[in-house]
Amino acid sequence: MPFAFADTAENAIPLHVIETAALDDWCVDQTETVVNWVRLNGFTGKLGSALLVPGETGPIAVVGYGDADARARGRYALAGAVKKLPEGTYDIVWGLPEHLLETECLGWLLAGYRFDRYNKKKDRDVRLVAPAGVDADRVRIIAEAETLLRDLVNTPTSDMGPDALEAAARDLAEKHGAAFSSVVGDDLLDKNFPMIHAVGRASATPPRLIEFTWGSDGPLLTLVGKGVCFDTGGLDLKGASNMLLMKKDMGGAANVLGLAHMIMALKLRLRLRVLIPAVENSVAGNAFRPGDILTSRKGLTVEINNTDAEGRLVLADALALAAEDEPELVISMATLTGAARVALGSDIAPFFTDDDAGADTLSRAAREIDDPVWRMPFHTPYESKIEPGIANLDNAPSGGFAGAITAALFLRRFAGEGRYMHFDIYSWSSFNLPARPKGGCGQGIRALLQAMPDLLAK
Repeated sequence: MPFAFADTAENAIPLHVIETAALDDWCVDQTETVVNWVRLNGFTGKLGSALLVPGETGPIAVVGYGDADARARGRYALAGAVKKLPEGTYDIVWGLPEHLLETECLGWLLAGYRFDRYNKKKDRDVRLVAPAGVDADRVRIIAEAETLLRDLVNTPTSDMGPDALEAAARDLAEKHGAAFSSVVGDDLLDKNFPMIHAVGRASATPPRLIEFTWGSDGPLLTLVGKGVCFDTGGLDLKGASNMLLMKKDMGGAANVLGLAHMIMALKLRLRLRVLIPAVENSVAGNAFRPGDILTSRKGLTVEINNTDAEGRLVLADALALAAEDEPELVISMATLTGAARVALGSDIAPFFTDDDAGADTLSRAAREIDDPVWRMPFHTPYESKIEPGIANLDNAPSGGFAGAITAALFLRRFAGEGRYMHFDIYSWSSFNLPARPKGGCGQGIRALLQAMPDLLAK
C-alpha cells in the first residue's frame, strides 16, 4: 500500500469510529437501514470489529469500526481496519478524538508496510483521506522514516553488513544534501578510534565510523547510533537461540537514521551531526579477547570482561568524538542490554538523562503522540561497579544487577559535560500488532521529534 493519503475525498466511503458506550448515541443519527444492519450483524463496537453497510445499489455506503473504550484500545488501533476493508478510499467522519488523529493516521499508513525484499507480494490500495487539522506531509514523512528503519533492521546481515549500512546512510545524506564521510578499516587507528577497530577487526567486512552533517543554522544536535550489524558475542560466543535476532543489533543506527530523515525532511532549524560506528562482532584469530585492555579515543582504558558487551565499546569512541564539538544535545540510541527488556519489556523505550527538564519534556511529548518512553536513572552510586581497578573501566561488571544502568553509566563517561540522553531500545516487534508487524520497528524517535524544538530551546 502506498505511504500516502488519498488525493481527494471524492467518492470516499464514510468511516465512523465507534466506542461501545457511544453506539446508541451514534445510532440516533443514522438511517433506519444502518440501524437495522447494526442489529442484524450484532455490532457492538468491540475493538477491531468492522461493520460494512451496503448502499442501495451494492457498494459500501458506510463503515463502522469498533473502538471499544479508551482503556481497551492500543496504539494504532484504527490500523486494524486496513486489512478488513475492501480496497478503496475512506474518510473518517465521526468518533476519533482530535488528539489521536495524527497517530492513528500514521498507523493507517504503516498498516501497509511489509518487508518484501525477498518475497514480493501485491499491495492492497486502502487509502485514507487526511482529516482536517492533520499535517499530511508530516505524517507521510514519519511513515517514510519508520519504513526506512524497519527495512534496515529486517534485512539480514548478508545484505546489511557495515558496508551496506554505510551505503544506506550515504543515500540518505545525499537525498537531503548532507555532507557525508566515513573512516574505514585500519584508518580507524590512524584517526584514533581504537575501540571501534578492536570490536570489528575480526569481520571479513571492515569496521567503520559513518558520519554526515546537515544544516547551517541553529543549535547543534548530535545523534549516535549503535551499528553492530551482527553480534556473535565474539569469543564469549552467544548460544544459537540468542544469535537468531542479532541482525537487529544495528537497530540503534536504524532509529537514528529514521530520526535524521524526519529532521531533515521537515527542515527543522538545527545543525545535525550523525555518527554511526558500524561493525560486525565476529570470531577470528584477531578477535579481541576477554581480559584484554583497550584504550579508548578519550584515553580511558577499558578491561574486557565479556566480548559480548561490545556495543558500549564502539559507542564510546563515537561519543567521545561527539563531545569534542560541544553540541547542545547528544542522543545515543542502541540495542544495548537485555536488562532493559527485563525492566520495561519490548514496547517501552527506556532512556537515561541527567536533564530533569528535558526528561519531563520528552515524557510529555511521548504521551501526546503515544510513543511510550520511560526514564531510567543514571544512579551515580553504581559508578563503582564499572571501575575494575586494573583499568579505568570495566565493560561488563559482574553480579548481574542493574545491567542497563551500568551500561548507561559507562557511556556517560564518554559523552562529555553537555546535555546527554541515552536510549536502550529493543527496536523489534515480537508479534504481529496493528501497524507493527513482527520485525523491526522504531522506538522513541517520534517522541524525540515531537519534543525536539523544546529540547533544543532549553
